Amino acid sequence: MLIDSHHHLWKYSTDQYGWINDQMGPLKADFLLPELREIAAESSINGFVAVQARQSMQETDELLAMAEAEPLIAGVVGWVPLAAPEIDETLERLGDQHFLKGVRHVVQDEVDDRFILGTDFNRGVSQLAANNLVYDVLIFARQLPASIEFVDQHPNLKMVLDHIAKPTIKAGDFDDAWETNFRELAKRDHISCKFSGVVTEVRGETWSMDQIQRYWNVALEAFTPDRLMFGSDWPVCLLKTGHTQWLETVQQLAAGLTMTERTKIFSSNAIRDYNLDIEVN
Repeated sequence: MLIDSHHHLWKYSTDQYGWINDQMGPLKADFLLPELREIAAESSINGFVAVQARQSMQETDELLAMAEAEPLIAGVVGWVPLAAPEIDETLERLGDQHFLKGVRHVVQDEVDDRFILGTDFNRGVSQLAANNLVYDVLIFARQLPASIEFVDQHPNLKMVLDHIAKPTIKAGDFDDAWETNFRELAKRDHISCKFSGVVTEVRGETWSMDQIQRYWNVALEAFTPDRLMFGSDWPVCLLKTGHTQWLETVQQLAAGLTMTERTKIFSSNAIRDYNLDIEVN
């Protein structure tokens, strides 16, 4: 059983996906259900969690419609206007959407590194637990201190940290500040972590297992196999690696773990945290 806890789907257009710049040529294409089925066949993935890629209710609705049509999509992490006065009505409208498992805001792109502590934003976040929704934390490493405060404000809300909080990965230069704050965040047992989106944070044209290994070691020790899960960040990962290559990389990193521990990382943790309707074999 293999669950990819983090992938994206989009019909590309420059106006809707302006964050895809000229250096991201491989992403300027459509990545929809046919492409998803291809990578599922290539990588033997049994289920996916589809995650928002633009801050639009239209995209959330489109992802939910695709989940209804495609058995490979086990859940959706969408976007909703958490800081808006009408968030109550929005969550109520989505209440019968079986495939909506979580919500994400692109905090990494906010100019204020303490945006995540905003009053209106947190009012919206505080309503997620009652709606059986997870909150995905998307940040850069520099935003970890504020995010620790944020996580502490919502002790009863299940959260998942995306992309190990995006450290700056350079050859011969480990991100020590990231490690300190990352380990502190991991002390909160209501947040799990995706080992995803790592190679795209490597500075330079190429990456190596040696560069990734230490970040894996820290993530595994801090969150333990009980709160760590595999994610591909496809198709964004295509900027540095293919879907199957990344899966094989993480499988190699996890090779020394027990079968039970590998099952947690590659399937059961995602199933548990996102309340996916999948039975672990």
